[in-house]
Amino acid sequence: MGPGKRGLLTAAVTVVCAVTVLAAPGTAFAQAGGTAHAAQSPVPTPAASPAPAPSATPEAAKKLEKIRDTLDRLYHDAAVATDAYNAAEEASKKQSAQIVALAKKIVEGQQKLENLKNQAGAAARSQYRTGGLPPTAELLLSDDPQQFLDGAGRVLQGQRATKNLLGEMTQTQADLKDYAADASSQWVKLEANRKAKAAAKKKIKKQIAAAEKLQSKLEKKEKEQLAALEQQAAYKSQTAWLDTGILKEINGKASAQGKKAVQYATAQLGKPYVWGAEGPASFDCSGLTSQAWSAAGHPIPRTSQEQWKQLKHVDVKDMRPGDLIIYFGDASHVAMYVGDGAIIHAPRPGRTVTVAGAGSMPILGVVRPDA
Repeated sequence: MGPGKRGLLTAAVTVVCAVTVLAAPGTAFAQAGGTAHAAQSPVPTPAASPAPAPSATPEAAKKLEKIRDTLDRLYHDAAVATDAYNAAEEASKKQSAQIVALAKKIVEGQQKLENLKNQAGAAARSQYRTGGLPPTAELLLSDDPQQFLDGAGRVLQGQRATKNLLGEMTQTQADLKDYAADASSQWVKLEANRKAKAAAKKKIKKQIAAAEKLQSKLEKKEKEQLAALEQQAAYKSQTAWLDTGILKEINGKASAQGKKAVQYATAQLGKPYVWGAEGPASFDCSGLTSQAWSAAGHPIPRTSQEQWKQLKHVDVKDMRPGDLIIYFGDASHVAMYVGDGAIIHAPRPGRTVTVAGAGSMPILGVVRPDA
C-alpha cells in the first residue's frame, strides 16, 4: 500500500482535505480556520495513525476493554433517548401551534355565532313590530296587486335569507364542536409528549451519570489508556472501510446547498456536544446536521431517525459532500460527509464537534437532503 493511500487511513482527517474538494481553493478552509481561531479551538490535524496506547498488563487491558464496551453502551442508550426527547420536543412544538390555531378558530367561530344570533334576533323583533303576522298573511290581506307582487318577492328573499341564516348557524355550531374536539385531542397528545420528554430526559441523565461515574473511578493513566483504545478502535474501523477501495468509487461533487451545509458544519468545530442542543453554542448530532441544512436554505427533520426515514437514500458509493451518514442499526447517530472519507459530527457528551473517519462507526446508510 503506497504512502498516499496510507495517509488516508486515519480516524480523523484534516479539514483541509475535507473541504478543499468542495469550493474554490481556500474558501471553506479559511472560514473554518477563522471560526476555530475565534473560538480558541484550532482545526485538528491528526497524525496518519493513532498514538500507541500506554502499556498495560493483560488483566488491565481486559478491564479497560470491558469499561470501553460499557461506556459505548451507556452513551448509545443516551443517544437513543436523546432522539426520543428531540422527537417529543418537535411534536410538542407542532401540537402547541395547532392548539393556538384552533383556539383562534374557536374565538372567531364564537364571534360569528354571536353575530348570527343577533341577526336572528333582529328578524324576530321586526316581525313583532308588524303585529306578529307572518309575511304570507300580510300578503293575503293586501288589496293592491302590485303591492302583493312586490311583497311576494320580498317574502321569497326573506325565506331564503332565513334559511341561509339558520344553515350558517348550524354549520358554525358544528365547526365549533369539531374545533373543540380537535383541541382536546391535541391536548391529549401534547400531554403524552410531555411525559415522553420527561421519561427520555430522565433516561438520558441516568445513562450519562452512569458513564461519568464509571470514568471518574479511573486513574489518569487508565483514562489515557482508555482514550488510546477508543482511538485505535475507530482507526481500525476506518482502515477496514477504506481498504475496501470505497474512495475510488466516491467522487460526487457537492451541490451549491451542500457546500453551504458543509461550511456551516465546519464553522462549528470545537463546540461542545450537549444533548437536545441545536446551536449556536452547542449541538447534539442531529442538531448539528439539521441546523447546517437549515442554514443552507433547506430545512430537514430534527432527529437522526426521522432524517433516515424521510430523506432520500443514496448508495454509499454515490454520496457527495453535504450528504448525511446514518450510523447504527437504530439510526441513533448522524454525521455530515465532507469528502475524502471524512465526516464532521457531534460525537457524544464530553466531546466536541470534530472531524472523524466516515467508516469509524457502523454505517446504516446515507441520505441526501437536497435530492
